[in-house]
Amino acid sequence: MGGVCREVLTLQLGHYTNFVGTHWWNIQDAALCYDSDRSDTYSEINNNVLFREGQTLRGQPTYTPRLILMDLKGSLSSLKQEGVLYGASQAVPALAWNGSLTVHKEDPVTKNQFLQQLNRLGTDAHSENVTSTTAQGAERSAAERTFDLSQGAQRLENSVRVWSDYLGVHLHPKTISVIQQYNHNSTSNRFEAFGFGEKLLRDPTFLDDLEDRLHFYIEECDYLQGFQVLCDLQDGFAGLATKVVELLHDEYGGKAIFTCGFAPTSYMDTGSMATVYRLLNSVMGIVHLSSRSSAFCPMSLDSSFLGRKQVTPVPFPRVIYDASLNYHSSALLATALETLSVPYRLQSNAMSLTQLTNALTVSSRKVVTASAAIPFAMKSTDTLPDVLAEQHAASPWTPLTPYGEVKDVQCFAQSVVLRGVSREQQISNLPPGVKGPSILHSCPSGEDVLETFLQHHFPAAVRAIHLVQTPCRVTTPYPQIFSDSFNKRGQLVGGSLSSGNAVQSIPVLSALQSTATTYHGLHALYHEVSRLNLQRFSTFFSAGTELDDFREALEELRTLAQCYRTNFELDDLDDDSDEE
Repeated sequence: MGGVCREVLTLQLGHYTNFVGTHWWNIQDAALCYDSDRSDTYSEINNNVLFREGQTLRGQPTYTPRLILMDLKGSLSSLKQEGVLYGASQAVPALAWNGSLTVHKEDPVTKNQFLQQLNRLGTDAHSENVTSTTAQGAERSAAERTFDLSQGAQRLENSVRVWSDYLGVHLHPKTISVIQQYNHNSTSNRFEAFGFGEKLLRDPTFLDDLEDRLHFYIEECDYLQGFQVLCDLQDGFAGLATKVVELLHDEYGGKAIFTCGFAPTSYMDTGSMATVYRLLNSVMGIVHLSSRSSAFCPMSLDSSFLGRKQVTPVPFPRVIYDASLNYHSSALLATALETLSVPYRLQSNAMSLTQLTNALTVSSRKVVTASAAIPFAMKSTDTLPDVLAEQHAASPWTPLTPYGEVKDVQCFAQSVVLRGVSREQQISNLPPGVKGPSILHSCPSGEDVLETFLQHHFPAAVRAIHLVQTPCRVTTPYPQIFSDSFNKRGQLVGGSLSSGNAVQSIPVLSALQSTATTYHGLHALYHEVSRLNLQRFSTFFSAGTELDDFREALEELRTLAQCYRTNFELDDLDDDSDEE
């Protein structure tokens, strides 16, 4: 997997974020390409940007995410913190005690069918000495694993409790950092306030450990282009992420920092106090993360995630998902993230992460929105002009930063990626000289088709467009959430398919945008929180956030919202919509 590489280091902070990240790494792992087959049509993505090559203690090559992952104590289930690649067996220390000993052993966590099959495949490969000592061996091993897992047609909904229950990639021993001060799913001493996260980096031991992990990954990079920081937005991890981004900004100035804040569609605690805490964390997180990052993108499938209204899951055409399952909702967000991040991961004609974030943050508007069409639905006989021409005034994607319905909004800048559509389908298939039903049918390339379509819908936007033929891989352990109107390549078909034709890859259309809808969302959050009697939530402020500092952040949120304001009548509309 050679070639020029501009590495990106990813940090995942938070339990729900790790649900998203696990799907994301699994999707990438399912599509890894090797130098032994450069004739592969779908090899446009440079996997070395996010993955690193290494060796086990036995000299066997490894390929693992360039990743630092943080979660709370008790969140790993059967996963070992140090991983399994390096066989770091813990030797029992010699004891000077000569008296009797009582040994207490905890029963091992029972692994689900998917993890058991992974273990069997790993054991078989080791016993037969099938290792990735060459690119051909790695490719054969990956192909055999994908085949075996896809045949299982496994449904993991009833067996996934934490993100590690469907983790299909190996992790480096420097990846996982467990926060010992807080327990996952604890009913007391919960990691629920912004201040708790900020305090962690004031602990010298915790800070030293983080810096050691950062230095390990960064020092082996040839050219580090920047960082992806993925974090939970509505709990203590928002505070931790703020301090981490501040550290990266101060120590690695000039490197891009693209931050995504995630919010789930289902919560264990649905009480009014917990709901308000999530709003307060969101205010602090959005203000501080956007100011310290090169670009900041909140993402959720909860259309009301910046308010106190009942959760309303974002609908996707022909996708049947259970919004109460993190395993499901995170898969859709990971699919979007996998496509949104394509521009700075390409083998050729790639944008750097700095170029992408600079292009999106026009006039220092650092909060951007995400949208995606999952899948981008088209038949095998359709062309891109056919599908886009049928959109008319409708949006071609579903918002993943749901700020509510605002019509005729201005888009300042956008990065649009279409993947999984063959070059032949990117342009009209009409015979030469035959006039098509729209101007799109006369465009000579897929880039021109998409540029013409976007120019019509977003005429004032600065934009970057990327088309790649590489589809998004959605094989096991990705949940089976697509309707039976798709074939295994994610193309629409006329009738229902048998259960044996599970979808294995899909085309996806995604967009990162700087738009006026951000004003609507941020102003609504400001209006919601400004009506609260903050004195009632003293426990939130006792966690480390001063009341005056929060009020200052709230005013900064209001100022931030004004950066996106283009229609002065929106104030009245928002005020009316907030009345109950």
